Amino acid sequence: MELAVFFLLISASSCISSLQSPEPHTPNITDLTFKNIDFAMNLYRKIASRHDSNIFFSPLSVSTVFTALSLAARNSTRSEILHGLNLDMLEQAGQLELIPQLFQHLQGNISQAGALKLEQGTALFVDLHFQIEKAFGDQLELFFNAEVENVDFKKSEMAKEIINKHVSEKTGGKVKEMVTNIDPLTRMMLINTIFFKGIWKYPFEPNNTENGRFYVDKYNIVQVPMMFNVDKFSFAIDNELKAKVLQLPYLGGASMLIVLPDLHTDYTTIDDEINADKFLSWIKNMKQRKLEVSLPKFTMEQSYALHTILPAMGIKEVFKDTANFKGMSQEPGLKVSQVLHKAVIEVNEKGTTAAAATSVGITPYSMPETFTVNRPFFFFIYHEATNSLLFMGRVIDPTKK
Repeated sequence: MELAVFFLLISASSCISSLQSPEPHTPNITDLTFKNIDFAMNLYRKIASRHDSNIFFSPLSVSTVFTALSLAARNSTRSEILHGLNLDMLEQAGQLELIPQLFQHLQGNISQAGALKLEQGTALFVDLHFQIEKAFGDQLELFFNAEVENVDFKKSEMAKEIINKHVSEKTGGKVKEMVTNIDPLTRMMLINTIFFKGIWKYPFEPNNTENGRFYVDKYNIVQVPMMFNVDKFSFAIDNELKAKVLQLPYLGGASMLIVLPDLHTDYTTIDDEINADKFLSWIKNMKQRKLEVSLPKFTMEQSYALHTILPAMGIKEVFKDTANFKGMSQEPGLKVSQVLHKAVIEVNEKGTTAAAATSVGITPYSMPETFTVNRPFFFFIYHEATNSLLFMGRVIDPTKK
């Protein structure tokens, strides 16, 4: 199964910073991944509130690129970014590089897994006639291993071709045209790509795949190829949410977690209840059981104009003329013009290709014989050693791409 995700920030501007009270201990990767999970759920809820169709995105890609942008932001612009990312509580007085360092360490931990194909990259495309502060460029390279490249945005077609080629190469060809048009007044584009290709630890036998019914809602039933496997899988039931949870591991230390609401539970009632505590409690309370698993094959390509969504999460000033990006340049009037995120996922018998703490109410399920995913469900792809959430989504209709 394979999956590709990409995040793009088109910017003619930058962000702000304010210091928070110190934590009693120095924040670590565990603190970062916990905060990232809650940010992911908050962003998911904002996206979900706009429509009732399929959703797929990479919260790690979004938080990574905005943390990179926060290095250029000052005062309230930076404060808004960190608060919107749910990272402000990790801030410590006088340590402006602490959070970028945590992302650097997280990336190092994830990339250690040899069998896991997960590649994340950051690139800054700067207009030929625009000078960024050397310190900002150095920080991007240090913490995010970023590539800095000059392009002539006034020659918008040529710039578009260069940037789309970069994105395509970084996502294994999964995201072919990220940018459709470029404003000639653009000063820079900050891009983060994430590419994941996971092979199931327990692959589905293609000969067992058969068309089956998937119940989109009470009135709509679609036919979809259903994959089938029998093996020992980690499983739990959440009595509070009225949902079952299944872990499908990949080779190399990542897993997909599937959350399937009970037959008479509306998936929308679960939206407001999923958070980092809940997510980690599922993982903690799972037990292995022999299961017959039926899972639909599906492919999704989702695009989001995050500049229309992030203000509702408190990230507003970056898009205004009052944005403060003095860490990037002394040039006045810099602001973020667009934030684009595009994610692609393909789930099949071999695996997934994608580019782009309380345990109350969680108990091991006694002994289910089947786990049939034939109605709307949630899924999460995460790195097991760090519990870092790489991708998340919701499948309402697996026939819709």
